[in-house]
Amino acid sequence: MRSDGAVGRRPTLSLNEWAVLGVIVDSPRHGYDIANELAGSTPTGDVWRVSRPATYRALDRLEALGLARSTHTEPGKSAPPRTVYAPTTKGVGALSAWLETPVPHLRDVRSALLLKLVLIDLLGGNRRRLVDAQRTAFEQQLDALLPVPAGDDPARMWRHHSAVAVAAFLDDL
Repeated sequence: MRSDGAVGRRPTLSLNEWAVLGVIVDSPRHGYDIANELAGSTPTGDVWRVSRPATYRALDRLEALGLARSTHTEPGKSAPPRTVYAPTTKGVGALSAWLETPVPHLRDVRSALLLKLVLIDLLGGNRRRLVDAQRTAFEQQLDALLPVPAGDDPARMWRHHSAVAVAAFLDDL
């Protein structure tokens, strides 16, 4: 674990760290299993992939922040012993609060909002509260972007089509 003060430099967790925390809230496991859950071809990994080295960095930071803790080691199959991590009460509370908080920008739908939705599903939660809060949070942005823009400004057209897609996505959820 790093003790160089890097833990406190960033005021919030990265999406990698939220993903790792969500996976261990689902069930305590060691880094190798967490990395496999966050690789492609899993519901979570299809939305947000985290490499094995990034998984271990996330675990170090979560532990340093008191959001996760190592519980025990298990013998590895033809490998060194593996440390199993579990969330702390503080970690479970932080994840719950994050999962209920809408993302601030339309551009965050593809990353943070989708990650939140798959983690809610992984944990057996109800995504309705987040979807309703997200719709409310985006109301003014969507109202401003949904009318078809006049002219041929590519950036404005892109924002319009993105807003249409986000509005339809939230409605479908």
